[in-house]
Amino acid sequence: MGQTLSAPITEKDSSAGQNERFAYGVSSMQGWRSTMEDAHTTLMDLEEAQGTAFFAVYDGHGGPNVAKCCSQDLHKKIVTDPAFIQGDYKKAISNGFLEMDNALRQNPQSEGDISGCTAITATVTDKNILYVGNAGDSRAVLGSNGKAIALSVDHKPSNIAGGFVEAGRVNGMLALSRALGDFEYKQNQMLDPEEQIVIANPDVVEHKLTADDEFMVLACDGIWECMGSKTVVKIVRERIADGLPLEKICESLMDDCLAPMDKLTSIGCDNMTVIIVAFLNGMTLEQWYKHIRSRIAV
Repeated sequence: MGQTLSAPITEKDSSAGQNERFAYGVSSMQGWRSTMEDAHTTLMDLEEAQGTAFFAVYDGHGGPNVAKCCSQDLHKKIVTDPAFIQGDYKKAISNGFLEMDNALRQNPQSEGDISGCTAITATVTDKNILYVGNAGDSRAVLGSNGKAIALSVDHKPSNIAGGFVEAGRVNGMLALSRALGDFEYKQNQMLDPEEQIVIANPDVVEHKLTADDEFMVLACDGIWECMGSKTVVKIVRERIADGLPLEKICESLMDDCLAPMDKLTSIGCDNMTVIIVAFLNGMTLEQWYKHIRSRIAV
């Protein structure tokens, strides 16, 4: 579970933004953990690819370095990949993850660094097609007219090449089977990167956004260990109907998941990060709030 504090750090690092296509709220909280190892990215219009938005949550472990580097550079690896320019977005996302992992390995500052991170990324093209890339156990969920639609599948250890699984952990240590960094689990020179004990290859899901699609939630497993996807979508929708700003909804979800003093198990004791992205579908943010409220009232 990692070292815990005598009292949780509940101060939130929150922000929000919007343009004509999206509005978002994001918040992070250290919680009971002795360090904050999460990072995130919220870019509604990429400088390198005009009209493309990118949102991501990186859940770090073993230190903050890999998560921080990914939050700064992974989107650049994706949108500058030749496959992205050719319109093969799935391949570009897969290539970007592997290029990022290789860049981390080659970085002299990474020598001796045991940190790693999960990555859940959402790329929305100018054609309103959503591509979700996932490596690890963070998660993305779509709220579509009240329904929760999974955009990713959690990667947990099972049958691992060249290693063993003990109590749900790779080599008895790492509680996920895909991650960036974690190079101590990627040392077999006889195997390709996608065959190592832990791999950086993402699953990529494609979804054409429609008028039914209201919002998307990206969060680390500190949220999903406490709440199921359906519950999160229901809560977010209800709090939108109540008029709560998106970043405040993120904050409230983390408070809901924080373990109380008398129940310090692994659940509710992790760092937490949540991003909520509203798909405005031609509406102003105020109109979007009213639209969600009217749908719930029916």
